[in-house]
Amino acid sequence: MKNIHLIDVTNRDGVQTSRILLSKLAKTMINVYLDRMGIYQSEIGFPTLKHEVNYINANLALAKKGVIKSLRLEGWCRAVPEDIELTFKNCPDIKHINISISTSDIMIDGKFQGRKTWKDVLNSMVDALKVAKSMGIETVGVNAEDASRTETDKLIEFAMAAKENGGDRFRYCDTLGADDPISIYEKIKKIADSTKFDLEMHCHNDLGMAAAVSLAGAQGAVESGVDAYINTTINGYGERAGNCDLLSILLALTYSHGFEDKVHLDDCVDLKHAWKIARYASYAFDIPIPIKQVGVGANAFAHESGIHADGALKDRRNYELYDPEDVGRGEPEMLHTGRVITTGEYGGLKGFAHVYENLGIHFQNDKEARKILELVQYANLHTQKPLTDDELVFIAENPEIASQILTVSPRIG
Repeated sequence: MKNIHLIDVTNRDGVQTSRILLSKLAKTMINVYLDRMGIYQSEIGFPTLKHEVNYINANLALAKKGVIKSLRLEGWCRAVPEDIELTFKNCPDIKHINISISTSDIMIDGKFQGRKTWKDVLNSMVDALKVAKSMGIETVGVNAEDASRTETDKLIEFAMAAKENGGDRFRYCDTLGADDPISIYEKIKKIADSTKFDLEMHCHNDLGMAAAVSLAGAQGAVESGVDAYINTTINGYGERAGNCDLLSILLALTYSHGFEDKVHLDDCVDLKHAWKIARYASYAFDIPIPIKQVGVGANAFAHESGIHADGALKDRRNYELYDPEDVGRGEPEMLHTGRVITTGEYGGLKGFAHVYENLGIHFQNDKEARKILELVQYANLHTQKPLTDDELVFIAENPEIASQILTVSPRIG
């Protein structure tokens, strides 16, 4: 069996969702949770953007420190040499990147307005790839934006050029969500057969088929003897109608009759973290989880119809493909009643210390406590919402790195 790896792009593509914001602390916590869940790689953001640099370098420091243990941290940039050079100038410890350029005729004509031809696109990608490899990057994914509206022969030429110049995999981007499962399976299989190059699926949900299309494309790749990578976002967040939902893919690869025992998902993936990461992302993005969301929606394990309720009570497997416990649900959610002490932007030292004592963290003296209190106050200002228990623990255990994450230095020029 060939391997299927998951590359979560919540921190790059998910945050591009219109009308939402995500703090750098929240992006960091998402990386921490993805690591605990056993996800292969996170596309953490844009190393060429000034406001992302501190956050990215801080997360690379977390990996070096061992807080992030196995998750690969990957930056995204345009497939132009100057972006690669700026990436290394801003984030010299980065080891993984994806480089992207538009490949369809409609985008080459519409975006570049006659300034670039197909050959120019191909040459720009190759030049950027060569610069990245010469500067010591470990892995480079090469992205064809709008691949679903690009001629297959051109995609084969593009992928082969990437492979021959040191690229590590080819990202097929269904940028407008226009593909269907049958046609993408055939297209990806042809590309994989022709190139024998690992393939990465990046699909949007404009037609409501992002998960199905991603899985069909991955199946075409593995059947042709190459590894497949699937891009996901937590709760399917993303531009327009969203991206491919992380949990939907994990559940399909685990329980679908078409995939179980036929493909190999990373052994370290732990579905039991799904409930926690979905709820955290919902809180951080301030987007409610839909009632029918796969695995984590309020109705995912609810039964009311007489026949269904009777069948589920007799044997839950009658009407449930998997159990709530499989995705980390089932534990009672405790809500404090009566007197509650919280801490935040305007919190004082005594209340702050009380909150941390309840989390099992005790400070040696007031000086140490005040140092963390100031960070917590800045973090609360940064997130503009009450900090979660995990965020509070993260700050106390990683104060220097937390300070770096919270530091943004605007400058002109």
